[in-house]
Formats: sequence, structure tokens, C-alpha cells
Amino acid sequence: MLLEQDVELKTTLKEIFGFSGFRGIQEEVINSLMEGNNTFAIMPTGAGKSMCYQLPALMREGTAIVVSPLIALMKNQVDQMNAFGVNAQFMNSTLSKSEITRVKKEVLSGEVKLLYVAPESLSKEDNIDFLKTANIAFIAIDEAHCISEWGHDFRPEYRKIKSIVETLGNPPVIALTATATPKVQIDIQKNLQMEDAKVFKTSFNRKNLYYEVRPKLGAKKQLIRYIKQHHGKSGIVYCLSRKKVEEIADLLRVNGINALPYHAGLDQDVRMRNQDAFLNEDSNVIVATIAFGMGIDKPDVRFVIHYDAPKSLEGYYQETGRAGRDGLEGNLLMFYSNDDIEKLEKFNKDKPVSERDNARVLLAEMTSYAETSVCRRRHLLNYFGEILDKDCGFCDNCLKPKEKYGAMRQKNYSASTIW
Repeated sequence: MLLEQDVELKTTLKEIFGFSGFRGIQEEVINSLMEGNNTFAIMPTGAGKSMCYQLPALMREGTAIVVSPLIALMKNQVDQMNAFGVNAQFMNSTLSKSEITRVKKEVLSGEVKLLYVAPESLSKEDNIDFLKTANIAFIAIDEAHCISEWGHDFRPEYRKIKSIVETLGNPPVIALTATATPKVQIDIQKNLQMEDAKVFKTSFNRKNLYYEVRPKLGAKKQLIRYIKQHHGKSGIVYCLSRKKVEEIADLLRVNGINALPYHAGLDQDVRMRNQDAFLNEDSNVIVATIAFGMGIDKPDVRFVIHYDAPKSLEGYYQETGRAGRDGLEGNLLMFYSNDDIEKLEKFNKDKPVSERDNARVLLAEMTSYAETSVCRRRHLLNYFGEILDKDCGFCDNCLKPKEKYGAMRQKNYSASTIW
């Protein structure tokens, strides 16, 4: 029986998706879900998480429900599946009442293999009543780190998923994330009551990625020079605010770099047009907030630049993971200053106490990484509970060690000024 299933999986993988074999731990994760087990997969960006629920959805009877945090991400995945000839739909706030009625009808008739929903849509009473009448194959929780208050992108709505799963009769659940520290992993499993789930975890070490942090001094000139040194290559520049995105995109265009902005404040048609231009290589550089990149299938991004310091190491790791997904060149540059950290601390003051405390811890960990003088890869992997036996030899601290000062002299310097 297992042999027959294995043959059928590989046949479908080839016929629908065009792949002749699985990558990494994909096959183990898929087999676990196919056997009806609750499953937890922690796989870095580019490792093929989506396939771990897309392929089983085609093989199992009924409709797979995919909980996804972003409308743009849902649309990208649905468009991709439809292009493969698979009936996939989404249900979110962008649809009219008549469109929602059509989607529900197709689900109930068994035509839809994957239904993507936002956690907010999933928790609506009328949608829960509808799903009770549907034949649900399993529930996939994408970006599962959103469940954890210790995660870098906490979404309170994700905390309601477990009770909804129970209401729907406890179908098998697969939770997937690219970024989960041991603490976040435990929190996710506890919240979903998946302590007995089969856990699959692959290495966080992306050996082709080069990590570098620079002081944010003359950053605009450095940015222009850096991108021109990578002329003709695709890259992403992340900024923390919409205003900064527009400013940097304008700056790059004025300096002869074909760059486009992307942020949630742009009209949806403009966002999609700019995203498509980047994917189709009509524009080499996209300047964006962190709203960009999740689920974007572009394997040849050659550099990711953080113009502003990120809010957390998890977020940083996920965003940098969009470079070099084809296993080839991937350069990661962060501009860092204490001013950025202070701005982020001010933003956190309006949050509830528990969230503010968590955000402060995440910022401290981000600062520690940016200011460290040891191998960045070892530091980063250790954060995710993975031990690297020796320095990587492929980060700025390994290739260009910082000058060390004696204790008496060092007291005149702050950590951020010793470069």
C-alpha cells in the first residue's frame, strides 16, 4: 500500500508540478500528512514548504483548507495552482458576495482541492457553519509562527485556530513555518495542542548566503554603489516605513537604477503591477516593506538589503532567505545604527505590556546579532537552536574580522561604534 502511494505521489509530482523528485524532507512530511498524522514542518525559505500540503491536497479526498496570513500570498498561490490545472480558490475580504457564494458552491460540490482563507475569514461564524458541511481533507496552517506571541509576526487571530479545528471535527493539521526558535516551536505546538505531532525540521544553514552588516553611515551612497556593483542582478531592498520605501525607490531611479516601490499603501493594481515587473525582470530592484516577499517564487534574487534594522532575527532570517533560492549567489547586507533600534523601541510603546516586553526581547536579540564580532552564521544558527561546529568562513566577520581592543581601551567605545 505504501509502495503504491509512493509511486502515485511521484507520478503526480511529475505530471502536475514537473518535478522528478522531492527535495530535502518534503517526502517524509508529505507521507506523514497522507497517513493522517498531525504534522509540524520547520523548513527554511526556499525548501519547498508549499509542496508539503499542495501535493497531499491533490491525493486526498475532499478540500484542503489553507490558513494564510496575506491576501497577496493567497492570490499568488491560487494563480500558481490554477496555472497547473488545479482548482484552487481563496475566500477573503476582496471577494464580492456573489463570488463567495460561487466559491462555496464549488467547495461543496468537491471541485475545489485547495481553499485558502485568512484567519479572520476562518473565524467568521457563517464560514464555520459552511465548512462544517464541507468534506475537509486536512487543514494547513501556513506561516505558523504567527500563532506564537514570541514569533516575529504575531497574529492574535491565529490563536483561535485550534478551537475552530475542533468545531470542524478535528481533521489532520499540518503547521508550517520557515522561522521557529525552540521557544516558538513549543508555543505553536502547545497552542494547537499538537504536542504529539510528527515534527520535521531541516537545517537553517543556507551555505550559499553571505551575511554582512555595515554601520549606517552615508548609507544612501553605499546603497547606490552596492546595487551598481551588482548591475543587472535582481535584488530586494527592505525599509521599515512606506515613506522610506518611496524615498529610496525615487533615490535609486534618479541614480539610474530601475527600482519600483511596494508597500500596503499603494493601490492594489499598482502593487501587483510592480510585483509582476520584478518577477518578470522588467525591473531588477524592488524597494519594499516586509509586506513583500512571502510566497514569492523567484529563485534568482541575488541580494537582499535591509536599509533599516529589522524588528527581529526571525523576520531578518525569513526576509534574507528570499535570496539565492536556486542555491547560487545570495548576498545579504544590513545597514545598522542605534537610531533605528531606538525608533523601533518608540513604536513598541503603544503595544500592550506583554507584547511590548516580547518586542523588547526580540530587539535585543537583533541588536546582539548586528553588533557581534563572531561568525554571523554561527550566531544566527545558534539562535534557532542549531550548532555549527566551526566558523563558516563566509560572512563579514569571518572574512574581515573587526579590530579588537584591550579592556582598558574598549571602555571608551560602545558596541555599535567598534567596527
